[in-house]
Amino acid sequence: MKRRVLVTDGEQRAALAVVRSLGRAGYEVYVCSARPSSIAGASRYCAGSYQISDPLGDPAAFVSELMRVTVATKADVLLPVTEAALLPVLPNRERFNCVIPFPSAGAFESICDKSMVLKAAAAQGLSVPAQIELAHAGDSATLSGGPQFPLVLKPSRSVTGKEGERVRAGVAYAASTNDLSQALTSIPANAYPVLMQQRINGPGFGISVLVWDGILRAAFAHRRIREKPPSGGVSVLRESIPLDQNLLSRSLALLGDFGWEGVAMVEYKLDASSGTPYLMEINGRLWGSLQLAIDAGVDFPKLLVELALGGDPAPVTTYKVGVRSRWEWGDVDHLLATVLHASKFSGFSDTRRYPRLHALAGFIRGFGQNNRAEVFRRDDPGPILRETLDWFRRR
Repeated sequence: MKRRVLVTDGEQRAALAVVRSLGRAGYEVYVCSARPSSIAGASRYCAGSYQISDPLGDPAAFVSELMRVTVATKADVLLPVTEAALLPVLPNRERFNCVIPFPSAGAFESICDKSMVLKAAAAQGLSVPAQIELAHAGDSATLSGGPQFPLVLKPSRSVTGKEGERVRAGVAYAASTNDLSQALTSIPANAYPVLMQQRINGPGFGISVLVWDGILRAAFAHRRIREKPPSGGVSVLRESIPLDQNLLSRSLALLGDFGWEGVAMVEYKLDASSGTPYLMEINGRLWGSLQLAIDAGVDFPKLLVELALGGDPAPVTTYKVGVRSRWEWGDVDHLLATVLHASKFSGFSDTRRYPRLHALAGFIRGFGQNNRAEVFRRDDPGPILRETLDWFRRR
């Protein structure tokens, strides 16, 4: 009989990558989502989909309904995909009659705290951005002796607030005092404390790992080529790159400080002027660009589930370098943002001159044969059709 896996957050591209990976590996995969339909649920590899409460808006109902779905599907493994889903699930893991291959709730909450992670990274000798922490919008902290413009403002936690009052908090940028004032007042009060950081100009890259029983079971590295919004955000075009063994070792040491077990992506930015890698944050979950790692030869979902079910797969730390993955509609959003609002992003773009022409040329090159589509797959067209409908409905 096939082993069964339940995947949450079916509207996420990471969930789609998980469903395709496990479905092709022979697992029976089910999906749940806060929406009546989702891109992961539209996959041919999805055996069934369920609509449940939003983990952000009603975490208690989310946990109760998710428990019912695990029973209905007879799931052997539960894979929460987003931070919003993991936060209420992990403290309640004993209530689920299935394996949840993530660390303790305490370890997860700690690694979600950017301030805590950056302090631990500095103690490990890793470079971190200059920053000050603001307790609230009216904090008396000033730029004197602190980071200088341009600045990045990010809540210490991406999902902030108490249970039942949680919100997703995004990143803001400030190139002037006026920008800073507007950004601080626009951030929700329960999103504080906020980190006001020096902006590191240069490409972003990530080192992704799977650690199990204290042993490295998989490792992968990629760089970001384009993001949405262009000033910095979700990657829409990325490429597999060689592993930096020294940085991998230091990343593992940092994860070890948190007693980490499972998957994680350690995010860095490479300073363009000095060549120094700066640690940005750690994602202690399955990340948005997961499909690239799978395409390059590191099947994190398959390895994670095998380990969760008591298997002992061989470690995977070699893969194809130079593989590119392009999120199709995300790249369209990047192009539209640059064409329509080029001046807004010129202060943060690596290309100061002719940003519109640069963006258009890059978008056209994105159709090159070396770039793999992330969502569209000829043998599984349902997800791209679902995402296309959603994209036009948002317009």
